[in-house]
Amino acid sequence: VIGTMSSPNDASNLSPLKLEQRSTVLDEVWRLVDKYFIDRSFNGQDWNDVRDKYEDRLGSKPSDDKVMQLATDMVKSLGDKYSRVLDKSAYARIQKFDLIGVGATLMPDANKQLIVGAPPIPGSAADQAGLKVGDFIDAVNGLSTDGRTAFDIIDQIGENPNAKEITMTVRTQRANDLPGEGISRDVAMAREFAEVKDPVSSKITERRSDGTNVGYIRINEFNSLVKPSLEAAIKKLEEGGANAFVLDVRSNPGGAFQSAVEISGLFMKNKVATSVVDSNQVELPFKTPSDKMLVDPSDT
Repeated sequence: VIGTMSSPNDASNLSPLKLEQRSTVLDEVWRLVDKYFIDRSFNGQDWNDVRDKYEDRLGSKPSDDKVMQLATDMVKSLGDKYSRVLDKSAYARIQKFDLIGVGATLMPDANKQLIVGAPPIPGSAADQAGLKVGDFIDAVNGLSTDGRTAFDIIDQIGENPNAKEITMTVRTQRANDLPGEGISRDVAMAREFAEVKDPVSSKITERRSDGTNVGYIRINEFNSLVKPSLEAAIKKLEEGGANAFVLDVRSNPGGAFQSAVEISGLFMKNKVATSVVDSNQVELPFKTPSDKMLVDPSDT
């Protein structure tokens, strides 16, 4: 069956070389693709055969560069321009899209509990604090994360955007721990943001005889500054009389998914901004908040 794999803990039939290979980044990448890739045909490939093929090329005690190159080639075999492997330097560059400011990516696990979903950005506060992929985040600044999403956490932090520090209650689950168990600790981390350019520019472009005043807003990318910058731009344009808006995202390369959903809430109240479909064909809608809209519904 394509896309299935044995338990990571079932090593009874693996040779010492295979055990070594399956502790590398190559195997971690293979597992992530196996779990999350939407096209379950894997571009017409048997994904287990692909694993064996690249492990054969890996050999014993490969260099980090060789592992990364093989992982990159393996992902390229999927033929999907949106799936790629980032090396450490490229991963560090995406820190400008970090909305929390500590270098940690939070996401729900299969049971909708909030976890560290990706390795912390090298050198970041989360990295220095020892956060690991799979660690549970049970609370942020003393508020439980139970039943909350990463978007809720970003909204919580956004209530005090200039805070210099954030505290997370981190729980590391050991192999023999039952659900809900593990070693918990409170980790205080300094918030730092890479130098980020303001992605928003705006101006009144047209004053029509019928009273329509057009406010033009250009968004270059969805980085960590986009939401507060856009809020400020809308307010300034409205003070200048704007009652219609053009939002220009041409040539915008993208950025933080959360940012794009959040700014939708400035224009729509309690509406589905977009939906995400996972590899099990489960659709997860992302709705805009009911209390963040800035633009009057009567504005066009």
